[in-house]
Amino acid sequence: MAGADKSDTPTSMAEFLATRAGVRGLVESGVASVPPFFEAPCSDSTPALSTTLSVPTVDLSGPRSATVAAVGAAARSCGFFHVINHGVEDGAVVSAVQAFHELPRALRSALYTLRPVGGICYSTVPNTGGQYADRLLSWRDYLRVLLQNSPAPDVGRIPAFCRHALMEYRRRIEEFGKEITGLLSEALGVGAERLHMATQVEAWVMTGHYYPPCPEPERVVGAAEHTDPSMYTVLAQDHIGGLQVHLHDGGWADVQPVPGALLVNIGDVLKLVSNDEYKSVEHRVRIKSSVDPRVSVATFFNPAKCGDSRLLGPLPELVTPEKPARYRNFTMTEFLNTRAEFGHSSCSTDHFRVPVE
Repeated sequence: MAGADKSDTPTSMAEFLATRAGVRGLVESGVASVPPFFEAPCSDSTPALSTTLSVPTVDLSGPRSATVAAVGAAARSCGFFHVINHGVEDGAVVSAVQAFHELPRALRSALYTLRPVGGICYSTVPNTGGQYADRLLSWRDYLRVLLQNSPAPDVGRIPAFCRHALMEYRRRIEEFGKEITGLLSEALGVGAERLHMATQVEAWVMTGHYYPPCPEPERVVGAAEHTDPSMYTVLAQDHIGGLQVHLHDGGWADVQPVPGALLVNIGDVLKLVSNDEYKSVEHRVRIKSSVDPRVSVATFFNPAKCGDSRLLGPLPELVTPEKPARYRNFTMTEFLNTRAEFGHSSCSTDHFRVPVE
């Protein structure tokens, strides 16, 4: 990267946001050092580890019984699993998201906004919760579509080449989600339809993440450590990598992308509904390259349009004298408000935990 004129480099978060150019704009300007409002605390800028987590792979073309067993084992052990032979073409949407974020600045900045407009938001990701809340931006821009927005999201605001890829991917990933919901439900031993009947799970949000190359990747956060506020999340991604999972011993391990696979991870809502049968594991993203961007598309599945209208909690079938309910009932509104107040980490679920007598 060529060195930028320091007079052109934003010196505050407000000044940066006012450029409406995102992190990509900093890269385009040739910035040679990380602005302070992106700089991670030393304790969170842990170097990439040599450890690689062996994430289970689920093959949807295999026998149903074997697939159910594999899904259940992965959801109970590490909370992540790759899925192959899924029938979803994900390469086109990853390429389209990258092309959107690499549009000329004038074209993409017209969509830049801190809050969704018509269910669409192109912005730079703030870190929420943790030790650097409200004072650190992630080295990451995103294009977010609120799929359950009312009225329907105004996808016409997205350039046609990207819009068509996103909407086709949405159609396919929603079908994939039905399959995954059924497998997760059957693996709990409650029947393939029970989880959907209890939660009416649907795709809530689709987010195209763009992690630009960074001149000092060790000094920034791609995504701060967090658990997902979802039943589960489906991730399509390129080959660059950077996702890391928090291990039991307190260390971090890399999750290597698998060509052609979709990555599924359990979220906090399903952790609660499954009465701790399934694990929602903290994860983060480190910037791996000063040359190449990382691109991913995350689709978050959650109970549909619940708000305050439906109580959620551990499925009654999973509550026994030997394993009583570990969480109280809650609404999605209460759950999301708790996340907003206490941050996107595993401790947010503790507020729903039933005290041990």
